[in-house]
Amino acid sequence: MPTATHKIQRTHSQVLSSSAKQTFAPHPLALTKRYVSSRPKSVARSGGTCFSTPTLRPATNQTHTFYSGQHMRLRALALTIVLVTATLLRAQNPVIIDTDIGDDIDDVFALSLALSSPDLQILGVTSAWGDTALRARMIDRLLCETGRTAIPVHAGVPTRTDTVFTQKTWALAGIEHPHTDGVAFLLEQIKAHPHQITLIALGPLTNIGAAIDRDPATFRQLKRVVLMGGSIYRGYGPTTNTKPEPEYNIARDPKSAQKLFTSGVPLYVLPLDSTQLPFDADRMAAFTTISTPLTDALQLLAAEWKYNSRQPAPTLYDAVATAYAIDPATCPMTPLHLEVDDKGMTLPTEGKPNAQACLTPHPEAFFNLFTPR
Repeated sequence: MPTATHKIQRTHSQVLSSSAKQTFAPHPLALTKRYVSSRPKSVARSGGTCFSTPTLRPATNQTHTFYSGQHMRLRALALTIVLVTATLLRAQNPVIIDTDIGDDIDDVFALSLALSSPDLQILGVTSAWGDTALRARMIDRLLCETGRTAIPVHAGVPTRTDTVFTQKTWALAGIEHPHTDGVAFLLEQIKAHPHQITLIALGPLTNIGAAIDRDPATFRQLKRVVLMGGSIYRGYGPTTNTKPEPEYNIARDPKSAQKLFTSGVPLYVLPLDSTQLPFDADRMAAFTTISTPLTDALQLLAAEWKYNSRQPAPTLYDAVATAYAIDPATCPMTPLHLEVDDKGMTLPTEGKPNAQACLTPHPEAFFNLFTPR
């Protein structure tokens, strides 16, 4: 099995080998006697519901925190006041998120972190790589489940892919809506907000390459690109002494990556060197004791991902990049001159720096930001 060629295998390829001796539960959506509905079908989205069929959630013996309808309304009002106040007090940080959500689970955690952060003004979300229409449908459902349907969703350039869409069942249960061209949306927003937008790139860079081809002058008016991608001094694996290798997001479309790294746009790179932070069993256990629309959705998606990927725990690659966009102190940068070769290697070379890269993991700083949100 090739190393790091499928995003869902990129840290746990050994788990999928014939030598792995692990026991996994049956599909979480198949055990109907042990699962209960996670959301009422009355949740509205423009007169409809968030999903077309009931979604099931595991019934566990753990203690959960549930709230009455009045309590939830008061919490929602308090949260709205906090969000509005924070937006007024803080400098605006408009972002567009480009994501291949649905394969690995880290994209969902990254988008959820952004949704939970008043520091970010999310102008829109674009789907990247593979079945971009289904990815956009999945984003629609997540935004509906969390009451954020005002955020625009656009489908990026569809491509062929052999990566497993591990969260396909949850995505297909969402209501299907039409989506317009994600590349056109990106360029329109840059024109409307020149030198203000941070593009958070969490997947293969095909949409970005297409935007550069279509209108390079407009693309250069981005404030910056925050990218999860690359392998500079460290490859996949739990130890820091692994050799650099083609990283998934760069290797899926090296030509688009080359265009980005030579575009002249300020580039902040979160490579494998700094993003392999596990969401371990203790953190997951604490996470499952809370029940909100967002955490309920995340728990369902994590269960589906775990079943279909046969991986024991998420690695939060993309969430590290989102955290950096919120607070640069979570991953201090080093200036480098980086080149991408045709195999998708991200090579540090001599020359004037064209990127800033975070080369060391900072788990304490990351989780101090991530966990409370």
